[in-house]
Formats: sequence, structure tokens, C-alpha cells
Amino acid sequence: MPVATMPPHRHAPGSPVRPRGLRRVARRLIVLVAAAAVGAGMIAVPAQAEPTVDEIEAQIDKKWEELEPTIEKYNKVRAQLAVNRKKSSELQKKIEPLALQSELALNRVGDLASRYYMSGPSQEIGALLVSAKPDTLTEQLTLLDRLASQERKQVEGVLAVRAKYDGEKQKLDALIATQTKQQSELAAKKKQIDAEIKKLEASMPKTTVKTAGCPTINGVVSVAARKAIKTACQQVGDPYVWGATGPNSFDCSGLTQYAYKSAGIYLTHHTGDQWNEGKAVSRADARAGDLVFFYSGLSHVGLYLGNNQMVHAPRAGKPVQVSSINTMPVAGFRRPG
Repeated sequence: MPVATMPPHRHAPGSPVRPRGLRRVARRLIVLVAAAAVGAGMIAVPAQAEPTVDEIEAQIDKKWEELEPTIEKYNKVRAQLAVNRKKSSELQKKIEPLALQSELALNRVGDLASRYYMSGPSQEIGALLVSAKPDTLTEQLTLLDRLASQERKQVEGVLAVRAKYDGEKQKLDALIATQTKQQSELAAKKKQIDAEIKKLEASMPKTTVKTAGCPTINGVVSVAARKAIKTACQQVGDPYVWGATGPNSFDCSGLTQYAYKSAGIYLTHHTGDQWNEGKAVSRADARAGDLVFFYSGLSHVGLYLGNNQMVHAPRAGKPVQVSSINTMPVAGFRRPG
């Protein structure tokens, strides 16, 4: 007998049937459920990482490169303003007695004119002329005429000096007005940039900053440099405050000015002026106590300690500290005194 066979591609009785369409529907349902789970927060999605402290510090440092030149320019205008106000005050003190002197001289000339040319000689002069010998009469008249001439010259000289001082004071007053305006403009710009830095600093975790003290100094160091180094190192840990020159807070040029002031050497509170107030020194010849400057615009300065180390006031948020000079582009060295 022939053997019966099952038709090809047919399911055995009782076996489940899974059409392709059903599988596609199932996959879609899985995708929709997963999306709903993500929306409900059931499945974690990697969040964007918060910036690290180092990254925030780098942002602040970059912004500070923009701010510090403005602060130093402000310091320059303020230093010039103080010098010119002092000059103006000194000139005013000189002008006041000159004004009185010129007024008295004019009164004397007027008195001479009245006595000798309008009303005639006084009784004393008349007696002198009567008692004078004939050969001395001409000399006496010449003397009186010369006296009047000297009075006129005195007045002319006083007025000339007074006019000179008046002219100089007018120039200084105009300069002071200009610099006062510049000071206001720079302060406004500084305030704007400073606000951006404060926003960055607000996102930083609160930490205690510990700074290392100054290292032992070896080698040739002048008496003034030793005093300046000692003074600057005593300020390690003091806060940075722009425009501050001590004794409890500093900006960069304020710290170097304060350090060398203790050694009897006065530096202007401005990095550019401090660059010009010192003797140029090569990096190879630099020694402890020299000033080290940074950036092409000379916007930062520190007190060199040797071995590529310095003590300086870095920026807002960072206290006076010892650090490497290689963290910024070195512009050069100068030796005060």
C-alpha cells in the first residue's frame, strides 16, 4: 500500500501559528513602551556632565586675561591722576603768593606815579633835592627814574611768572578732567567683566585654599631684594582685590609695589610703569627679587624667587601665593633700584 504523506509547508495539528504581521506589531509595541518608560523616568538616560572645578577655573583664567589689562590700565590712569592732582595743588600754592606779590607791586608803581608825576615830589624828596649838591642832583633824579623803572620790571616779571603757572595749571586741570572721565569709563568696563567672573565663581564648590610659603632663597640677593621678598612672602594667603596695595589685600602690581616700598624703593602702581622703572635683565641672569612680567601687554607681574618660582597675586578668587612662572607667557624681567 502506498504511504500517506503530509502536504508540504503545513503546521502539525495543535502547533501555534505566528504570522509575520504579528511580529511586526509586537516590535512596534516594544518601541512604544520603551519610549514611554524613558518619558516617565523609568529608564535612565545619560545626562550632560557638569563642568569640573578645573574646567571652571580654566574659564575664569581665560576671562581674567581679558579683565587684568583693564584693571592695570585703570591703575595707570589712577596713578597719573594722583600725580597730576598733586602738581596742580603745588602750583596753586605758588600762584597765591604771586597774585598778592603782583598786586602789591602794582600798588607801589601807582604810588610812585602819583607822588612823582601827578602831585610832585613828596616833602622828603623835596628836602633831598634842595640839600643835594649840584653835581649829585642829576644822579638823584636818575636814581628816582631808575627806581620807577625797576618797579615796572618787577611787576612785569611777577605777571610773567604768574601767567606761566596759570597756563600750566590750566593744562593740568584739563588733563585731570580727561583722566577722571577715563577712570569712570574703565571702572564701568571692569564692573561688567567682573560680573561675568562672579557668575563663574558662584558655580564653584566652596573649598579652603592652602598656599605654600616661599622657598628658601639661595644665591646673590641684594639687601633691598631680601626685604622685598620677605615682605611679599608674609602676604601669602592674603586675598586678591583689584586696585589694592595692602596691607591686607593686593592686586598684582599692588603686591610688588608694597614689597619694594618696605625696602625704600617706590614703584608706580601699574605694571607698565614698573617695567620702565627697573633695569632690564635677561632670563638667564634673573635672580631672586627681580620682577617678572607676563603677556605682550605687560598685564601681570610677580616677584621672582629663582628656580622658575614667584610670589604673586594671581587674580580674584586666588590669594597671594607661590607658583611657577611657566603657567603664563613670560614677557621679561626687570630689577628695581
